[in-house]
Amino acid sequence: MTKISTRFALLLAAAAVVPLLGYGAVSVYSLRTGAQQAVILGNLNVARQVAEQIELYVSGSVSILKAVAADLQQTGLLRWQKDRILKNFVLQFPEFNELTILDDNGAAIVSSRLGAPTVSVPGSEGLNYQGVLLSRFSVDDDLLPTAIVAVRLNDEAGGWLVGRLNLEELWRMVDRIRVGERGYALVVTGDAQLIAHGDPAAKSRVARRDDVQEHPLVSRINNVLSQADTTASAQYSDERGPVLGVAARLESLGWTVIIEQPRVEAFAIPIRLQWQLGIAIAVALMAMLGIGYVWGFRFIGPILALTRGTRALAEGKLDERVKVETKDEIGQLGLAFNNMADKLVELQEDVRKKERQALFGRISIGLVHDLSHPIQNIGNSCKLIVKMFDDLEYRENFKRTVERELAQVKRVLDDLRNIARPLPLDRFPLDLNKTLSDLIESMQTTAEHAGITIETEQVLGTLWVEGDLFALNRVYRNLITNALQATPPRGRVIVRTNRDGDSSVVEVADTGCGIPKERLDTIFDDFVTTKRRGLGLGLAISKKIVEQLGGTISVASEVGVGTTFTIRFPLTQARPTTKLAAG
Repeated sequence: MTKISTRFALLLAAAAVVPLLGYGAVSVYSLRTGAQQAVILGNLNVARQVAEQIELYVSGSVSILKAVAADLQQTGLLRWQKDRILKNFVLQFPEFNELTILDDNGAAIVSSRLGAPTVSVPGSEGLNYQGVLLSRFSVDDDLLPTAIVAVRLNDEAGGWLVGRLNLEELWRMVDRIRVGERGYALVVTGDAQLIAHGDPAAKSRVARRDDVQEHPLVSRINNVLSQADTTASAQYSDERGPVLGVAARLESLGWTVIIEQPRVEAFAIPIRLQWQLGIAIAVALMAMLGIGYVWGFRFIGPILALTRGTRALAEGKLDERVKVETKDEIGQLGLAFNNMADKLVELQEDVRKKERQALFGRISIGLVHDLSHPIQNIGNSCKLIVKMFDDLEYRENFKRTVERELAQVKRVLDDLRNIARPLPLDRFPLDLNKTLSDLIESMQTTAEHAGITIETEQVLGTLWVEGDLFALNRVYRNLITNALQATPPRGRVIVRTNRDGDSSVVEVADTGCGIPKERLDTIFDDFVTTKRRGLGLGLAISKKIVEQLGGTISVASEVGVGTTFTIRFPLTQARPTTKLAAG
């Protein structure tokens, strides 16, 4: 059975702890999710700004090249003049290492280089960007990324203005970008070529022209573009461990700017806030449980005191009282409990007085019943002996009467003594069939006078048990006498013997009036009888004798049908000596 304290604790948990834990879980989840989303959005803003700066850098360089082309078109300048213009522009704008004018056949007309030109018009692999052709990026002799940019000249000579775009400034711009302490930016072209990386340890990857097609964000940014989105984010692992990455797309160039930051650094604040919130919730939970425990103990304490007091009363400790100091309903219940205990003490004492009076009355009535007849017979015989003292025949009759009645008185006194202190019994092997047969034979006359038939049903063979012949005969005589007294004329008393495993069974059954069911539990108690008169010691003494000999006795009865007493004794392997058997 669940204790009330346990149920109260569960109620407290259901009413307060569970909602608090639910609120804490939702709060922690919301805080973690919201803070992580804020970090991701912040890094995405950085990536977008980097993409805008790169866009401005490249578009500015292209604008410079277009300005040079505009200065050279439709001016009628001589070759040496064009050469001077190209060299001046290269000196003024370090974004270009070389500017060369090529004819439609790819032959150099004029160049800013002193030596042979190193540029050519990009082929079909080039990118059309803002009206110019932009080649794939490569690494020059200084291991810096570079690309070829070509602008069509619209004059009578035709041809192309081709420049070598230097991306060293792009490197410096990417190197200057830091997200936290260990977050870097990297730039990937449309064909998954790495052209810039902010991590100094990763510069060699740019020189090797590493293909990063397998990078999680490169493939993802290409997929989300079909959904009209230019950003993406992911969490993955690399040589630095778990990483948070975000990507922003440059639509005009087809490039991707990626910001990578170790996850533990990126989410340091959310993790710290999550721990702080968790600790705050735990402290609040412990404080609430502590307050609930103290308050609950004060609330449940009086109830537990009442429970202990009730259990003590049930165990017979009527001096138990409860101390309930509250003034509420529980306090009133404690006061009522103490008043009830006081009343129980008074009632118990009154019951004890009445029980003693009833017991003494029952003993007195039984003694009067059991002793009055023998004493009256002795008294009447004494009166007659005075008148008939000279009659020898009457004197013999007087002697037999006195001895018989004194024996009856002695049996009553012995019963009282045996109830208080059972006498020790002798144990020796006995045959139950033989002892019962001898006893039943001696009681046949009594049964015939009462108009009752005694029947015997004995198992074949012998049933050897260890017992006291006199004591066992007393038990059997008590049971058979009770059966005869409870059976009306023309009834039957059946005495059976049987063997049940290692035990012998003796049953004394009658066809009498039976015993009410409510009286069966007390029929073997002292001074309890179903008769109108007598002390009620016969069955109590019989039970004590049977138990002294290691046996058991039980009763089954049905009103109007009859009663059956069953005695069980363990069988023994011992046998009487020859001398005892002969005797």
